[in-house]
Amino acid sequence: MRKGMLVIAVSLVLLGTMAYAELQNVEVGGKIRIRANWLDYDDAGESSFIEQRTRLNVKADFTDEVTAFIELDSYDIWGEDFRSQNYITGVDARQASVDDVEVYQAYIEAREMWGTPLRARVGRQEITLGSGWLVGTNDKRWGFTGLSWDALRLSYVTDMVSVDAIAAKLAESMGDFAEDDIDLYAIYGSYTGLEDIVIDAYWMYVRDDATALESDLHTLGLRGAGKVGAFDFEAEVAYQLGDAEDTGWWIFGVDRDYNAWGVNLEAGYTFDISWQPRVYAGFAYLEGPDYDHNWFAKDDFDFAFNRLFSNWEYSDFLDQTQITNVFVYRLGLGVQPIEAVKLGLEGQYYVADEDWGADDELGWEIQLTGAYNYSEDLVIRAGYSHFFGQEILEDQDFNYLFAETEISF
Repeated sequence: MRKGMLVIAVSLVLLGTMAYAELQNVEVGGKIRIRANWLDYDDAGESSFIEQRTRLNVKADFTDEVTAFIELDSYDIWGEDFRSQNYITGVDARQASVDDVEVYQAYIEAREMWGTPLRARVGRQEITLGSGWLVGTNDKRWGFTGLSWDALRLSYVTDMVSVDAIAAKLAESMGDFAEDDIDLYAIYGSYTGLEDIVIDAYWMYVRDDATALESDLHTLGLRGAGKVGAFDFEAEVAYQLGDAEDTGWWIFGVDRDYNAWGVNLEAGYTFDISWQPRVYAGFAYLEGPDYDHNWFAKDDFDFAFNRLFSNWEYSDFLDQTQITNVFVYRLGLGVQPIEAVKLGLEGQYYVADEDWGADDELGWEIQLTGAYNYSEDLVIRAGYSHFFGQEILEDQDFNYLFAETEISF
């Protein structure tokens, strides 16, 4: 109950601050992103579609370092919203998709509260922690629907350190407080006292009391990232612990545990020559589940590493930020022939962590991407990926081709 009273108290303080603040500035912005996708899944068939996400926001700045921000968005697949069932003449009055526009963000923010480095943001908001490896905004590659949170975020920010405390509501039953809901709590600290380097430490807690898999999942992690001369690096390691009781009939309500490691590494070097080539290597380890083949009869089952709300995607075919139980090996090259053009080539190799007696090779993938900045506001992108399936995937080959444009204002 104390946590709920704290959220209410902070919200009232922010609303009270708004009442005395005077409007100083209003900004209107937005973004339109349109992508055409074609996927070939070999024996599983093909899929092609055009997706579009439209965003429009208003930012109002007040005195006393107070800001209100509202953003509306709509994610659609072309053809889903055609407002006629008569596809020849379109003369009928069919009304389609009346609930597409959503309030994607709507929050109040107060900075330098009471003359301190304290900042509070309450309301629906985007949250990215670190590189977004575990908590991000779901806007990479295809299916970029976005992700925002109904949350309270308190931040203490100085030149040397920053600490964020987050309480987010993922599902609400409107029952008793802290019962039959799903919540996320996090404390994320960063040390920024080193030039061009950040060191992070964090704790995240997902409490699920609303689904058949009632669980308490804790994630502890460390991250370091930055640049040293021409070198750049990204290194993160996380350990998950906790338990879950599956009340579903299919495993008869037995208890299961979270006990898994996750690692994400990348190191690159940029040459100070024509085209500014950057070569890099990456590695990811996402630990698989731990159980015998006859695991239905056992109580010592450990879940695989949970990607939570990741914004990293390691494959155009296998991932969608959910792939786990895998080793990922990556090599890549990026070049910039001219100021407005960037090209990238990446190869990735996937090996299963727990293979359960089968061949552990999943396959390897090649990705070729390009981006052209037509202007400061408009960018055009295109790419092609090919996946070479190995034994587990019955030697299937997959293809993916996309072209997109995005404008920000």
